[in-house]
Amino acid sequence: MTLKERINEDMKAAMRARETAKLGTIRLLLAAIKQKEVDERIALDDGAVLAVIDKMLRQRRDSIAQYEAAGRTDLADVEKLEAELLTAYMPAGLSAEEIATAVAAAVAETGAAGPGDMGKVMGVLKPKLAGRADMTEVSKLVKARLAGG
Repeated sequence: MTLKERINEDMKAAMRARETAKLGTIRLLLAAIKQKEVDERIALDDGAVLAVIDKMLRQRRDSIAQYEAAGRTDLADVEKLEAELLTAYMPAGLSAEEIATAVAAAVAETGAAGPGDMGKVMGVLKPKLAGRADMTEVSKLVKARLAGG
């Protein structure tokens, strides 16, 4: 079963169980997937669906931070629930040690010597780590590694 099929099955289950919050989040996700498919005129595979989910999770994290800064915990709680539901579709995350090992291997593989080689290193890491690690944090690790050596 593909990830998209699993999401559709979860939507049906949420409808039957009358879980309105879960249903709303899944519908938002399916709408984002459909929009991407229509825009690019392709059927998304699991990797592309994960990219859509990852983008939605980043949006939720940004919203949570802004709502909490504004003292709107009611809205932040809604975003946290949506983020929790979306996270269920993501593969298991990597530990900090696994990410550091992947960064070291990518630096060695590309022969990167300085900050100017960051694009090469990220190009190798992105397909390996997408959906399993926060790419913003990975980018910071790569930058620190290349600046130090």
